[in-house]
Order: sequence, then structure tokens, then C-alpha cells
Amino acid sequence: MLERAEWAARAFARYDAATVDRILSAAAAAGAAHADEFARRAVEETGFGVAEHKRLKNLACSTGLLEAYAGHDFVSVRVDHEAKIVEIPRPAGVVLALTPSTNPVATVYFKILLALMTRNAVVVCPHPLARSVCADAARIMAEAAVAAGAPDGCVQWVDEPSVPLLNALMSDERTDVVVATGGVQVVRAAYRSGNPAIGVGPGNVPVLVDATADLAAAARRIVDSKSFDNSVLCTNESVLVVEEACADTLVTALRRAGAHLLTEDERDRVRDLLFPGGVFDTSCVGRDAVTLAGRAGVRVPAGTRVLLAPFDLVVPEEPLAREKLCPVLGLVRVPTVRSGIDTARAVLRISGAGHSAAVHSTDPATILAFGAAVRVLRVSVNTGASLGGSGLETNLAPTMTIGTGFFGRSSVGENLEPRHLVNHTRLAWNADPGVGMPDVAAATGSAWAPPTGPVPAYPHASNTAEAADVLRAAVAGAAAAPREPVTAESADLREEVRRMVVAELRRIVEG
Repeated sequence: MLERAEWAARAFARYDAATVDRILSAAAAAGAAHADEFARRAVEETGFGVAEHKRLKNLACSTGLLEAYAGHDFVSVRVDHEAKIVEIPRPAGVVLALTPSTNPVATVYFKILLALMTRNAVVVCPHPLARSVCADAARIMAEAAVAAGAPDGCVQWVDEPSVPLLNALMSDERTDVVVATGGVQVVRAAYRSGNPAIGVGPGNVPVLVDATADLAAAARRIVDSKSFDNSVLCTNESVLVVEEACADTLVTALRRAGAHLLTEDERDRVRDLLFPGGVFDTSCVGRDAVTLAGRAGVRVPAGTRVLLAPFDLVVPEEPLAREKLCPVLGLVRVPTVRSGIDTARAVLRISGAGHSAAVHSTDPATILAFGAAVRVLRVSVNTGASLGGSGLETNLAPTMTIGTGFFGRSSVGENLEPRHLVNHTRLAWNADPGVGMPDVAAATGSAWAPPTGPVPAYPHASNTAEAADVLRAAVAGAAAAPREPVTAESADLREEVRRMVVAELRRIVEG
């Protein structure tokens, strides 16, 4: 698989921008055409989330992603005459894309399109819980890309993922970069692989609401965000920190928007359900609020979208202060904005460093103080954190992979985007003003070109099933063909060839 991807990457690296755009458009359109089907299948296969919300993410990460990067060129040579520097984009080569079960198809679409935008080959290794729908998602994009002119093998996928296979793929010298989206253990393994890796840390998003906020709008946005796809996006709100002066009004607005405020007894039941023995139960991931309440023995209205779980202290011993990939939102009241900022910092000390936070306020000083104090690299302001941090409701780069930077021990601190999969060779002329630089603009088109004629199929090795099929067909065709009469000259030639083969085999065996 990696050998085939390496072959495709070498061919793809020579393509021009127009051909890449054609391939991208075909792959994105194929993904969008199956957005609804794969959304439903993802929920059926994993049990996580809401099909309609997954459909929206699938569209955002197919044709939506193409629209977001319309006009961006990650292929053509760039010339800076003033600096006397020419930049030649160089694709990474073979990208190993690890995808999660929580956002399976959207992440497959996202990583494939990023690879195609930058002329990389990509091998998708999905989470075992979502392997069937992810394999089919990769397949339809691969077929569309190849039909549009992409090299055979530029998009591949693992049908039966396993830990040993994943480790082998990550550490193989033919893998040029690992892009890991998933649990902490998977990301750490990617960084230990010996190959370049882009991985992300866990989320645990604090959201601060102060007394200056539009409380009705903040409540609506928080409930919409926390319930979106049953809270499986790692950018979703985890702990709501609210200034005491507006807490009652905000809670009323939250209940009006579809949240249910748990009593102390109900909160304890929900906590025990989510964290039996102090460890998060993954069977709760992506389940809706009513289902979770029922499993905890708590009665809630049928339309409940979020469970509000109040607690007093943000300390490591409090499970509700940790990340919860389900629509249960911790609630902490604080006397002042300053103590609210300190509380948000405490949430991130437990987990989520470098990831995301959110604030609802109309006071610029509060917003800036919050952003400067919390150890995260993206803060959603007056918008839901789920789609805000991921760039789908803000002007951050739209992404399914959140870089956590130095705070979160990640190699990138931004939302993953195409430029992270490209390096540049820089041709730098002498800076002395007396040394001229020729007009190289006219020559830049010679670097890349569209493929001439059909892209040749990958040359399968002789011991593969594909090659065996070709050989059998050739043998059958030869057997059916009329035989030429054997002459003395051809008989002597055959005998000489036979002696050479026998001698070579003997040398191999005895050597």
C-alpha cells in the first residue's frame, strides 16, 4: 500500500494547478453527493451523534472546504522580485491519515482533500468503530479523483485497521508524515513513530459568560453548540463558568433554549453514569441528553438537549471538570470575572491545554484578558465553541484537526490546513542590489505540467493478486494463440535459456 502511494506521490508531484483543481472538484463533488448516506451510516455504525449534523459536517468538509480555499494555490511557483526569492512548493509525499470514530466521514473527506490540494498521496487508517463507512468514503473519493486524472493509488485506505498494522504504517520509512486525529494514546504513538507527525491533544473547553453578555443569545448559542452532533466535536463546551451577577438569568435562558438543570441528586447520578470509578465511560460518547438521563435514572422533558450539571470546585478530583464528549455541561458560578478567568485556567490545567476556549461578553477588556490568560490557541467569542473553534462559524481555517501547539505538546498550534502539508524550496538570489535577478516569471510554468495521456496504472509487483490475474490472462491468451512450428534454431535457443535458468537457481540455492 505504501509502495503504491509512494509511486503515486512521485507522479502527482509533477502535476500543474489546473489539473489539481479538476481532481479536487471531482473528489469534493463525489463526497458531497454521499454526504447524507454516509452521515446516516456513521451513526448506525458507531452509535455516535446526529445524522443531520454529520451531514452538515460532511458537506462542510467536501464542497464547503473547496469553497473555503477557492483562489488558494498550493502548487504554482511563487516569485518575490523585491526579496529576490522564488518559492517552489514541495509536497510531503505519502500522508498517513488517522481518523477518529467521533467525526469519521468528515475527517476522511477533510484529510483526503487537503492531501489532493497539495499533490500528496494519502493512506487513510480509520478507527475500527467506523471502518466500513470510512473505507467507502475514501473509495468514492479515490474513484472520482482517478477518473479526473489523479495517479492510481493517490488515495488508499485500510479496510481492517489494527494496532500492529497502524504501528507498522506509522513507522515505515515510506510514510512521509503522520496526521493523527484521535485519542491521546494514538497521537503519542504517532509522535514516537520516528516519522514526522502532526497530532492533536484532547479538548476540555471552558466557556466564560459575564454580566455584560447578551444572555439570551449566549444561552441559545451554548445549547446549540453543546448539543450539536451530541457533543462529539472536541471543540464543544465542557465547563460553563458564569459570573454570579447574571447566573440566574443565564440559567433561565439556558432552560428556555432546551437545557435541563440537574438537582444535586440528579447530578450525582449522571456523574456516576459518565465516570464509573472515576473513568469516563466511552459508551456515553455521542448519546443524546434524554438517553443519558434515562440511563442515569433521571426524568427530563422529552425535548431536553443539554444536561446542566452544577458543581462548586474545579479540581482534578471532580470528574465533571473533565472533557465530556456528550451533551452534559458542567456549571460553575463565580463571584467576579477575574475569578472566572482563574476558574477557566483551572479547567485547562486538568486537561485541554492548547486546545480551545470560549467567552460571551461585550466588554473588550474582559475578552482580551480572558484570551491572554487561558492556555489555549483559539478562543471563540460570542459564538458556539463547537463550530467556532473548528472554523465552521468563524473565520478560522475550517478543520477537523485542532493543533494545540507547545501548550498541548503538538507540532502545530493552528487549525490544520493545506499549507501544513507542503514545504517550499526557496531559490534566494544575492541580496546585493548590484547583483541582478533575471525575470524568472515566464519560466515558472515549466516546473509542473498536466499529465500527457492517460495516467498509467500502478505497476503491481509480480507476487500480488493483481499481477497474478494479469499473468493468468496472458498465459490463457498465449495458449489460445496458434503456435509457430519449432525449428532447430528455436529449439537450441530454448535449451540455452533452460541451462541459464538452472544454473542461476543452483547458484541461489547453494549460495
